[in-house]
Amino acid sequence: YDISGATFVDAFSVSSQETSPQGLAFSTDGTKMFVAGASGDDVNEYALSTGFDISTASFTDAFSVAAQDTLPTGLAFNTDGTKMFVVGYTGQDINEYALTTGFDVSTASFTDAFSVAAQDTQPTSVAFNTDGTKMFVLGFTGDDVNEYALSTGFDVSTASFTDSFSVSAQDTGPTGLAFNTDGTKMFIAGDIGDSVYKYSLSTGFDVSTASFTDSFNVSAQTTGPRNLAFNADGTKMFIVGNAGENVNEYTVTQTTFVTTVKAGQAISATTINMKDL
Repeated sequence: YDISGATFVDAFSVSSQETSPQGLAFSTDGTKMFVAGASGDDVNEYALSTGFDISTASFTDAFSVAAQDTLPTGLAFNTDGTKMFVVGYTGQDINEYALTTGFDVSTASFTDAFSVAAQDTQPTSVAFNTDGTKMFVLGFTGDDVNEYALSTGFDVSTASFTDSFSVSAQDTGPTGLAFNTDGTKMFIAGDIGDSVYKYSLSTGFDVSTASFTDSFNVSAQTTGPRNLAFNADGTKMFIVGNAGENVNEYTVTQTTFVTTVKAGQAISATTINMKDL
């Protein structure tokens, strides 16, 4: 999750399925990739023969969400893929779907919707904590991340607004949102700066404890990044780009620190200073 060390690897075009890709998600093992599109008003599913390697991706199927929203901008799944959530830009809501087969959009059916209009009228991305008891919605109007508590995990009908965190100091056009596994790192894709912004949270999945840390510019690959995702250990980052109509893959290498200790020198907390990644 150290985006300062990110290196571009490859790009995969989704233009045959979608000319305005907005949302991006992967199955837990990375053998499936999903792209939400504003042109087709659908979620496109791709199979990856090697997990989290987009060069091995091939189109599988698509699921229309037009009956719920004609401008989907983001999507997320629960851990086993039996629930899918799509951000509706037109309806200003989060639409929930049940999947009878995990991570198979052909088995999806609409369940419920939760309005976020009271917090933001242009929601662009959605994310959850691990057990689904917290939901986060990125707002293009307010330039902020809105946090909600769910009394039943991954059930949007039980959501209630908790708090918000402004990202306007970094970008006034936030479009993508992602967290690391324990919620101590938050990442925002910004349309204005064509960058990914990293924040540290002193309490995992509590946006009130967030502070800006670092940024990484992606304009060499795409202008107008729309959403982002990581693999499980944060060694790969993926950006869906509206301008290039593609998904861009990056390797994220953890910074290595080397400290020379003289013979006989005692090693203490002040001898080795580790940067918080």
